[in-house]
Amino acid sequence: MEALTNSIVPEIILDEIVEKYKGKPGMLLSTLEEVQEKNPLKYLPCETLTVVSQKLNIPYTQVYSVATFYSFFNLKPQGKHSIIVCRGTACHTKGSKALLDEVAPILGFKRTEDETESSFTTPDNEFTIKTVACFGQCAQSPVVAVDGVIFSNVNSQRLMKILKKVKK
Repeated sequence: MEALTNSIVPEIILDEIVEKYKGKPGMLLSTLEEVQEKNPLKYLPCETLTVVSQKLNIPYTQVYSVATFYSFFNLKPQGKHSIIVCRGTACHTKGSKALLDEVAPILGFKRTEDETESSFTTPDNEFTIKTVACFGQCAQSPVVAVDGVIFSNVNSQRLMKILKKVKK
């Protein structure tokens, strides 16, 4: 199948994943989650969504709708490391926007004032920076998660130290 030549997840692995969940409750979500996890860049390319649609006999529009509805699915390549910055009110007033503005150019990308994108991946695919509405840790703001570890009272100097450790 030609669509698979552009897919990062090999067809044999995709077949195994589809067979594992086919006919079970939640098969589409489970399939998409595992396929994304097996992708080295942790995302679901359009070609992969098409193949999943065909193999599960589910309309592509439904597969795409699920992949775009849930925030844990990625339609663009992700970095090796994730940085999630809280943009809730408490974090915002204590400097989370400044964190983004200061760290983004150091990592190699530019943010604009009217930027609507809430996720950025560095050109070398080393880091993906995302924002969330709230971590629920307002008393310890600003809050940042790096590779799933939550850090509180973060300033740009502390964040850069964290990122240097992660990069090693």
